[in-house]
Amino acid sequence: MGDKAHGQAMYDLMRRLYPICRSITGNGVRETLQIIQEKVALTVHEVPSGTPVLDWNVPKEWNIRDAYLIAPDGTKIADFQAHNLHVVSYSVPVRQRMSLEALRPHLHTLPDQPDIIPYRTSYYNENWGFCLTHHQFETLPDGEYEVVIDSTLEDGALTYGECVIPGASTDEVLITCYLCHPSMCNDNLSGVVLAAQLAQVLQEMQAAGEALRYTYRLLFIPETIGAITWLAQNRDQVAHIKHGIVATCLGDPGRLTYKKTRAGEAELDHTVMHVLAHSGFDHAVLDFYPLGSDERQFSSPGFNLPVGSIMRTPYGRFSQYHTSADDLALVQPEYLGETFEMYAQVVAVLEGNRTYRNTHPYGEPQLGRRGLYRTVGGAQQIASLQEAIMWVLNFSDGTHSLLAIAERANLPFATIRAAADALLAQALLVEDTTDSSF
Repeated sequence: MGDKAHGQAMYDLMRRLYPICRSITGNGVRETLQIIQEKVALTVHEVPSGTPVLDWNVPKEWNIRDAYLIAPDGTKIADFQAHNLHVVSYSVPVRQRMSLEALRPHLHTLPDQPDIIPYRTSYYNENWGFCLTHHQFETLPDGEYEVVIDSTLEDGALTYGECVIPGASTDEVLITCYLCHPSMCNDNLSGVVLAAQLAQVLQEMQAAGEALRYTYRLLFIPETIGAITWLAQNRDQVAHIKHGIVATCLGDPGRLTYKKTRAGEAELDHTVMHVLAHSGFDHAVLDFYPLGSDERQFSSPGFNLPVGSIMRTPYGRFSQYHTSADDLALVQPEYLGETFEMYAQVVAVLEGNRTYRNTHPYGEPQLGRRGLYRTVGGAQQIASLQEAIMWVLNFSDGTHSLLAIAERANLPFATIRAAADALLAQALLVEDTTDSSF
C-alpha cells in the first residue's frame, strides 16, 4: 500500500466522519470512535462528569439534535442541519422569540471573510449562540425571530479512544490526535484519520509477525481536557513515554512543519529533522512554544515529556482555520499521503536507531573477504552503501547511535541502517545496550 493508497484511504474515512457534529463530549465523539473501530482495535473509555482531573473537572456532557433561527418572514436561517458550525458548540437549550436587537449579541460572523461560517465554542461558560456568514448577517431584517436550540447539557461522561500496540519494550511512542472539532477537515480530522491509518498499519505489521521495538499508544481524545484527563488517570504510565507526536493539520497543501519538543534536543527532534532534511519536500522547523495543541499539556513542566508535532500549515496560519472553509476541498489525498509517509519514516528511524560497538576497532577490518567491498552493481547506490559502512565502522564506539552517525555523515538513515545490518551479519558490530544518547 503506497503513499497514494494511504492518502486515499484516509480521505475516504474523512468523508465519512466529516458530517458528524463532535465536541469535547457527547454522542458525536462516540459515533466517530465506533467508525474508527472498524479499522483498528480501540478501547473506548468513559470518564464521568465531575471527575477531578489535575486542576480541572470533567465537564457536563453536551448533545444536540437541532438548532435554527426563523426570520420574521418565516425563512429558516443558521440551520444546524445544513451545517453544524451554525451553532456555538456547547450552547445551552433555547426556545424563545426575541427581537433582532436582543438576538445580535448571540450572533457570530467573520466580517473579513464574509462568505464563510466561523467556529465558536462556549465549553466552560453556559451560554448559547449562532454562527453565520457576514453577508447573511447583513441582510437580516428587523422584527421578531424564533430561536431554537434543541440541546442537552447534563451529567454524562467524557469519551476517548485508546489503541495500544505492544512491542518488545515497554518504552512507548505516543501518537495523539483530537476529535472534538465538528466538520473541519484539516483541523483536525486530518490528525484523526492519519492516527487511525498508522494504527492499522502497525497492527497489520504485528499480525504478520513483524516485531516492533516500541509499544505504540495512539490516543483519540478531545483537545485540552482529553489530554489532561488521560494524564491525570495514567500518572503511572507517563514514565514509559519516550517519544510523542501530536498529529494535527496534516492535509492542506502547505509545507511540512515540525514543532520541536520542549527540550529541543530530544531523540525525536533529531529524528524528525533528519527525515525532513532527506525528504526532498519543502519544510520548516519551529522551536517549542507553549501555545497550540496538546503538546502544551504533555510538555507542561511537571510531566515534561518529549512531545513534538508534525504538521503541514500550523493551526492559525491558514485562512480557513476554524471556519466552514476547512472542508473536503482544502484537504486532499495527495497531501495526506505525503504526511503519512513522513510519519512512517519517523517510526522507521525510531524503530531502527541503535548504538553499536565495532568488534575490530584497531584499523579497518578486511571488508573484501567478507563480501562488504563491492565493485559490481549500481554505482551510486553501492558508493553510498560503501561510504555508510565506513562511517558506521568508525563511529560505532558505543557513544554514537546510528541516527547520530547519519546526521554527521549527511546520509539517509536507511542507508546507515543498511550498512549496520551488513556489518552485523559479519559480526563486525555488537549492540551496546548501555547507550543513553540519541
